[in-house]
Order: sequence, then structure tokens, then C-alpha cells
Amino acid sequence: MELELSVALGCFQLRRLPYRKNDLLRAWDAADEYLLNHLATIPIADHANVVILNDSFGALAVALNRYRPTAISDSWLSQQATRNNLAMNGIADDQVRLLDSLALPDAGIDYLLIKVPKTLALLEYQLHRLKPLLNANCQVIAAGMVKTLPPTAWKLLERLIGPTRPSLAVKKARLIFVSVDQSLRLPENPYPQRYRLENSDFQVCNHANVFSRDSLDIGTRFLLQHLPENPEYRDFIDLGCGNGIVGVMLAQQNPQARLYFVDESFMAMASARENFAGAFADNRQAEFVVGDCLSDFPANSADCIVCNPPFHQQHTIGDHIAWQMFQQAYNVVRKGGELRVIGNRHLNYHLALKKLFGACRQVAANPKFVIFSCIKA
Repeated sequence: MELELSVALGCFQLRRLPYRKNDLLRAWDAADEYLLNHLATIPIADHANVVILNDSFGALAVALNRYRPTAISDSWLSQQATRNNLAMNGIADDQVRLLDSLALPDAGIDYLLIKVPKTLALLEYQLHRLKPLLNANCQVIAAGMVKTLPPTAWKLLERLIGPTRPSLAVKKARLIFVSVDQSLRLPENPYPQRYRLENSDFQVCNHANVFSRDSLDIGTRFLLQHLPENPEYRDFIDLGCGNGIVGVMLAQQNPQARLYFVDESFMAMASARENFAGAFADNRQAEFVVGDCLSDFPANSADCIVCNPPFHQQHTIGDHIAWQMFQQAYNVVRKGGELRVIGNRHLNYHLALKKLFGACRQVAANPKFVIFSCIKA
């Protein structure tokens, strides 16, 4: 695995999160290199207000630490990787100010550096929020790999910030330079979005980076039809909770249950909090944990874990997150407790689950999804 990022601003050691043995993926891409090398040609003042959006694992923040940038991300893993990479390079934590995706940086932004995210709704939300904070001569630069830079990203930048000018492609990466047009009038920010849950009067809140923002996705709809039913279960975990609807329904079906919502997305957790409060007001309590899967949970502390694992991390597709969830769930669930998992048929989750639990029962299936139940012996 390549660990050293070498750019005009210096050489830096960087690692991804979560750590994986024999990981072949770098903690940066050619778009990071392109942007950093371009910035090395610009005389940035030491006191400039530099804001970074969606830095994957801290490559931009670490390399630009001398400017004490503000880095905004919706990913807890991204923030923790940034902290780890700062430490690995002997850089003090306070050289970079880390904000979650719902927080705002200081006004008077001189440089807005954007890694274009996989979810363009997140970019739209960010541009709405940050446009009023930009200085008139702010340099706005978006970066991404050519294959992941759709025309809609350019249109968003032009509609909400100002005219764009593309760079030449280098190593299949491109920069987009955006001029701030202060005469542009921002439309109303469309996020968070809300919709009525099917067959109910309940309004679901979805922040911009939450999957399936404007309706109940078909996987969750299928899972809700096949939730665990065991009156002896008390401690439930909605793992990778997204907007928390699965946990909310578990709480409704199990009035005595304790609910834990877990996700690494700050926007997912904000959505889950609002949806739980909307369902129960102050009549029920739950815990909301932003972090790396079940890393913060002690062994044998849950009766039932329900999970719809992601099969991608940012633009990278793989099953490593699901495998981590399954391994940790085996440790966290009590003897006789259950892990219930939904996944696309082609992912063959049952193979990994049988290795861990020894037995894996198919609860339900349709042409697209399969639901499995694993009981810890």
C-alpha cells in the first residue's frame, strides 16, 4: 500500500480508515494531487481563511495545515482519518479545525476547496450554506476524477456560485475554477427534505447526504415487513441507521426496548434524532452514536442488531464495511441474540455470515433483496 503523498507542498504519510490488512487503496487520489500542486503556485497569505469540503481522508487538510484550514465533512471516518494523519505527520490537532456537515465555518472565506462528493445533494446543500460566507474575490476550486464529475456538478456550481472554467485533465483528474457572482440570488435551500411515511401520518426527515431522500427506498420497505419479533429482546441497535426509520419502527413494536442508532454520517444521525423525536416526543429515550460501526460498544451488550450494510465507501465499491459490521455484530450481540441483515442478492452476504455465526437462516427474499437472521450460539 502506498502511504506517501508527494506534492509540491511537501511529502506526507497518509492512511485510510477503516484500516485493512494489505489494503491496496491510497488515502488520496489524483484530484487531490492536482489541486495541491495547483495551490502551490498561488501565493496564499498565511492569514487566509481556507475552507475544505469533503476531504476524503485528510490529504488536503494535512498538506495545507500551515494555513490552519477549516475542514467540513459529513463523515466521522474522514474526520478521524484526518486526526490520525495529522498525528502521523507530527502536526498538532489544532492546525486543522474539523466541522461536521451541519456546522458553519467563519465568514469571509478566501479559498473554498471542494472535493465533489458522490451525493450531489450534499454539494447543493453546502453551496447554499456557504455562498453568503464567501469574500467577493474568494477563489473557489472544485476537484474530482473525470469519471465522477457529472455535468450536474458543473451546473450546480454555476447556478449557486457563478461562472465556471475547467482545467485540462491530468491523470484523469480535473479542476473546476468558479468565479463568485455576488449578484446571483440563492433559491431556497431544499434540504432537509421531508415526506410522509407510507400508510401513516408520520413525516420522515432526510438531510441532504442521507440515502433515498424523497421517499422510502425499496430495501428499507422490504426490511420493515420482516423486522425481528421476540418479546425477550430489550437492547436493539439500528446499525448503519441512515434516517433511523428501522429503529423507529423497532421502538414502536417493542415499547420496553432500548434503542441505539449508529452511523458514521453526521447527517444520518441528525435525521435519525429528528425522526425519533417526531415519533415519540419526550416519551422515549434513545442513544445516537456517530462513529466507526460498533467500535464503541462492549461485547455482549445487545439482544438484536438490524443492519442494511453499505457496499461502497465514497466512490469505492467493496464489502469491507459490511464484513466489519458483521464481525463486530458477532462480538456485540449476546448469546441467543440476533443479527438481522438485508442485502442485494448478488452480494452473497450469507457466505460471510455463516463463517461467523455457523448458521444463517433466510427470512425472506424477493427478486432484488434477501433478508437473513443469524442467532449467536
